[in-house]
Amino acid sequence: MAPDSKISKIQELIYEISVGQVMKKNVVTVGPQTPMSQLRAILLEKRISGTPVVEEDKLVGIISLEDFIRWLADREHDCPISEKMSGNVRTLYADEPLTQAVNKFERFGFGRFPVIDRKNNKLLGIVTKGDIIEGLLKKLEIDYHQEEDVYRHRVTHFFEDILADKVVLLFQYDVVGHDFKRAGEGASRLKATLRRLGLDPQVIRRVAIATYEAEMNVIIYADGGKIRVRVEPMEIFIKVEDSGPGIPDVEKVLQPGYSTAPEWVRELGFGAGMGLNNILKCASKMDLRSVVGKGTQLYIRVSIEDGAKSETD
Repeated sequence: MAPDSKISKIQELIYEISVGQVMKKNVVTVGPQTPMSQLRAILLEKRISGTPVVEEDKLVGIISLEDFIRWLADREHDCPISEKMSGNVRTLYADEPLTQAVNKFERFGFGRFPVIDRKNNKLLGIVTKGDIIEGLLKKLEIDYHQEEDVYRHRVTHFFEDILADKVVLLFQYDVVGHDFKRAGEGASRLKATLRRLGLDPQVIRRVAIATYEAEMNVIIYADGGKIRVRVEPMEIFIKVEDSGPGIPDVEKVLQPGYSTAPEWVRELGFGAGMGLNNILKCASKMDLRSVVGKGTQLYIRVSIEDGAKSETD
């Protein structure tokens, strides 16, 4: 079975590029003790509609033009910004991939997100939808000739140069459960390896996205697992297994948007319930097997011929 549709370079890059690579680092900020009466001049001078509130380099809130207008309309006495700011701030981590940022933009409908350090919550920058687009365009320009021209079709020659009746390459990547800082590390290393083999870029995209989504499921739901990859001349087989709690209803988890991820995981931007569906879009075939209390095994097959064809469809 051929994959459903062509996987674009943009779809691949949002898994590869981190938020920190596209964010704006020079951020206008105010302190919590700044008087509300000074906010208007700051917003006008910098031509912004809101700003992070920072104390000792750490994000403590957000104050917006709307907050200022409400304060002005109520004709209240002057007060510190801390009394009118929003303290419950949605943020992004600098080290998480853009796919998580895109998910949050769609989920909350915000125009921008503050970007913080995962270790100490220090404010590092701010990212908008425009920043994401600009970052993707720059990356596209850098990667285009290297990837689309240099690597194309070299994998065929690699297998032809080996004198054997059958040639198979095996790779294994270990996944540490609940370690979101290393999320996607295995998929990224596999992608780099397949590039060096010279596989068609469309095939690499499908494998990389499918592996990333499978790896994230292991990180979210299990204490750890393994990704095993078998590369043959015309097909790539991926097996992702864990010894986690298992899935009670396999059919249900295949429904778009269905997720059993806890709220704290959703707050990190993960667990949107689209992972398995994204894998289905990339795979020539997918098989999910799970036993409650024993773990889950996910089998993914990507046809090199199907992937290469979809590049020109």
